[in-house]
Amino acid sequence: MDVSSTSPDMGSVQVEALKKSIDVTERATLKVLESATEQSQQVTAQKTGVGSNLNVKG
Repeated sequence: MDVSSTSPDMGSVQVEALKKSIDVTERATLKVLESATEQSQQVTAQKTGVGSNLNVKG
């Protein structure tokens, strides 16, 4: 078996696996950040007495 002919294929498989892993990690990170933002808004609404359903932007 010629090693040089299989190496590029294995390399591209590894690259694709790494890309997918990075994508999954990015999505998980975004979910955590969105959840943290939502929780922060709820805490702020409770502390200030302003309802969390108000969407006031300045």
